[in-house]
Amino acid sequence: MGCMKELLSTSDAVRLSYLRVVLADAGIETVVLDAGAGSLWGAAIWPRLMVDEDDLPRARRVVAEAERS
Repeated sequence: MGCMKELLSTSDAVRLSYLRVVLADAGIETVVLDAGAGSLWGAAIWPRLMVDEDDLPRARRVVAEAERS
């Protein structure tokens, strides 16, 4: 894995989980950062879904297609 880039940030745990599964099915590895920060800082910090920078364009397309469905 190379440099990780933020694909999106959301406070919606269901959306985050769904998109991780969709991306995994597409062969795109993900990492979630700041998942526990919301409990410390309230809504000020949302979890970030990260992907390898080489996968970012394809991950954006996969997410857009999944959210249209």
